[in-house]
Amino acid sequence: MFEEASEVLENMLKWSLPLSLVLFLVLVCPLRAEAAHEFSVYRMQQYDLQGQTYGSRNAILNTEARTVEAEVLSRRCVMMRLADFSYEKYQKALQQSAGAVVIILPQNMSTMPQDIVQQFMELEPELLATETIVPVYFALEDEELLSIYTQTQISSSSQGSSSAAEGTSLLLHTATANGFQMVTSGAQSKAVSDWAITSLEGRLSGAGGEDLPTIVLVAHYDSFGVAPWLSYGADSNGSGVAILLELARLFSRLYSYKRTHAGYNLLFFLSGGGKFNYQGTKRWLEDNLDHTDSSLLQDNVAFVLCLDTLGNSDNLYLHVSKPPKEGSPQHVLLKELETVVTHQHPDLKFSMVHKKINLADDTLAWEHERFGIRRLPAFTLSHLESHRSPARHSIMDMRPHVDLTKLRRNTKVIAETLARVIYNLTEKQVQEDQLASLVDWLTAQPRAAQLLDKDSSIVNTLEYYLNHYLKDVKRHLVRADKRDPEFVFYDQLKQTMNAYRVKPAIFDLLLAFCIAAYLGVLYLAIQNFGLLYSFLRRVTAPRVKQH
Repeated sequence: MFEEASEVLENMLKWSLPLSLVLFLVLVCPLRAEAAHEFSVYRMQQYDLQGQTYGSRNAILNTEARTVEAEVLSRRCVMMRLADFSYEKYQKALQQSAGAVVIILPQNMSTMPQDIVQQFMELEPELLATETIVPVYFALEDEELLSIYTQTQISSSSQGSSSAAEGTSLLLHTATANGFQMVTSGAQSKAVSDWAITSLEGRLSGAGGEDLPTIVLVAHYDSFGVAPWLSYGADSNGSGVAILLELARLFSRLYSYKRTHAGYNLLFFLSGGGKFNYQGTKRWLEDNLDHTDSSLLQDNVAFVLCLDTLGNSDNLYLHVSKPPKEGSPQHVLLKELETVVTHQHPDLKFSMVHKKINLADDTLAWEHERFGIRRLPAFTLSHLESHRSPARHSIMDMRPHVDLTKLRRNTKVIAETLARVIYNLTEKQVQEDQLASLVDWLTAQPRAAQLLDKDSSIVNTLEYYLNHYLKDVKRHLVRADKRDPEFVFYDQLKQTMNAYRVKPAIFDLLLAFCIAAYLGVLYLAIQNFGLLYSFLRRVTAPRVKQH
């Protein structure tokens, strides 16, 4: 009987061992398919300009997440929230050879304190100036992503504890905590070949002769920030584009009537690649001055007025490379500006800023310097006193940064000043609702130069608008030289990232230990079944009462 019971129990254990082991693994191991969170990420700028490389040179990411509180960041995806971001923390991640950096931005930037926004705007140029092979991404915060960040932060913070009393609990917590594997779905970035930057030109021809003076109005329409897909450029330079389009509407009405058809040619130019050392303007000047026999820019240019960042502030600056001579058309414009501001807008502070062109710099300060190099009289009008203002190159430059009341006032100042120069007229009717719709449209989508090819809907819409009010609208394309390119753009600027819930490596060790212990106990139980059976019989045998 003993041998039969032993054989039956041994067979039961043999068959139940694989089944119980599989059940144990199913219970303790997380299901990855149910633990994935998918979200969009936007890569830091990657471009070459005049032989100099900028930004993040890598796009592939497949590594475990940590926050900056962790002691070891090597080959980890370091997550930071904008509220906690600092350049020192960013440098810590790079110095420890982090596998990637993901900076989480709030969905609504207006909820962030102004000092944090200003601090990040000032840091953006430094982030781009430091070339890195580490993939750097930006993500917009949602509920799931915030939960991932919180869990990762708790796990990362616990790694700093090292006291002996906390050793056991720390080991247990580390082994059972959830980790996240961050994986991007795209390929490695590569240079985009034969990319074309598009600029648009339109004109209103003057009446009364052939050798008429020409006034050129210029604004670059592209935006710039640390991440191209987050660069909306509301103030810089959506405001300048909106003013130029409104001026085209106003003066097209005047030029459509013989009585108000002025003796000036008006040339409107929307330049592309403005944030990349004004590449569109450079090529346009070469086409008009070097590669053609007849051009309005060759004949009698009164002045060139560039519009840049005019959607806010109670200051207005006229930036010049060379102070205008008294009696020249440029001097007339300056005096009329001063008159309009003084008598009609006393709340506005106007002044001229003189800065010589520094050809030793890698990039030019203002767009009018492109014209100044070719000896054309030019200015830039802006509410910024310095070209180094972080507001000109920031992803924080969004729709709330444009004050429609001040944009309308600045548009009216420019329109009335030009009308005084051309007609000696005043009171041009600027439509605020027209300006509002233009700014809303311009800031509804990113306008980084890398995203705007010649078939872009933005370029097509701008061309349609100019055709509605101007004559002889033309496109001018800029392509980088294949042998010695002045600019190179790269792809993979927007990707989908997946966060997979995983257990840390120590969990695998703990799981292996538990399985080994489980198998060891079963093995000992089978090998010593006789002793175990005798012990169980003694324990479970009924006790005989003694009388």
